Amino acid sequence: MSISIPVSRACAALTAALSLSLAAGTAFADDPAAGVRTLTVPSAERGTELDVTVWYPAASGGSPVTLGETLFFQGTASLQGAPIAPGQHPVILLSHGAGLGGRPSAASWLAAPLAEAGFIVTAPTHPGNTGPERSAEQTMKLWQRPADLSRALDALQAAPDLQAHADPDRIGALGLSMGGNSALGLAGPRLDPELLAGYCDAEDRNPSLCAWVRMSGVDLHAMDMSVAGRDNSDDRIGFVMAIDPAPADVFAADSLAEVAVPVALVNLGQEADIPATLRAAPLAQGIPGADYAVIEGATHADMFPACKPGAAETALEMGIEDAICPDSTGRPRADLHMQMIEMVTSAFTEAFDEVE
Repeated sequence: MSISIPVSRACAALTAALSLSLAAGTAFADDPAAGVRTLTVPSAERGTELDVTVWYPAASGGSPVTLGETLFFQGTASLQGAPIAPGQHPVILLSHGAGLGGRPSAASWLAAPLAEAGFIVTAPTHPGNTGPERSAEQTMKLWQRPADLSRALDALQAAPDLQAHADPDRIGALGLSMGGNSALGLAGPRLDPELLAGYCDAEDRNPSLCAWVRMSGVDLHAMDMSVAGRDNSDDRIGFVMAIDPAPADVFAADSLAEVAVPVALVNLGQEADIPATLRAAPLAQGIPGADYAVIEGATHADMFPACKPGAAETALEMGIEDAICPDSTGRPRADLHMQMIEMVTSAFTEAFDEVE
């Protein structure tokens, strides 16, 4: 574990959470206590409606449902349509990654426990990022993803029964992988259009993503980047946390210094082995008061749900070369998930405590 630049109570909680005993995870019930429902909200920029998944603390009721289960991954139980628990609850906007992690349900392993811990977790589906409609061009329009998060918050605040229980003074954003890049955009960092246009010029920059971009015939230099460097900040956001933000190296350096929102950044793996495009330490150095932590023994793939038996072999048989179920770290994914759940819960709890 490597920690540097500790500056706030929220960031101190991040550090403390990294050293919590994994046994503390038994505080999360085996039976689902998270409600879940889906909202829709129009997006003029996307030219379509966004699907928004909302997990929340549930009162009794609802129908058991499992989200996130695929050929490779185990799902997580929640209660479809359960009434929301009384009181006002802090809100976390959650941004998913791309590819196999490219939908909110892929983050159910994290979202449902956060709801059980008392948060309303609101996650839009970023169009074009997964499934049959997956599009390299849409995926690389990174500037549209923070706007999706803002629209998802609009949808939550327009849903009467949920809005009545959503605390408007305690709203944060959390992002995984490409979602980390998106969540950071809500705090004020702007993309550098030139860096984004040249992102796939070097074949070893992000081999998996850029090979797909090239195979799809997408030329980032020919893409319209006229609004790529816009300000996507949302003044409703009071805290941002990004885990393995990807890409981390396409932000305008001068915009980092302008960030006034508390930010916590996390990398997974041995610090020396973290690819440059995922390395969040330079972001932490550029953002005033940001905190940076590394969870050793983890990999980028540990943001996927728990793997089913034989998933790694099945993936290889299907031509998926990325190591979605690595077993070389010696740490079970369930243990790493519990550590991340505790880390995120503690960080957001401390950040929101500061506004009470």
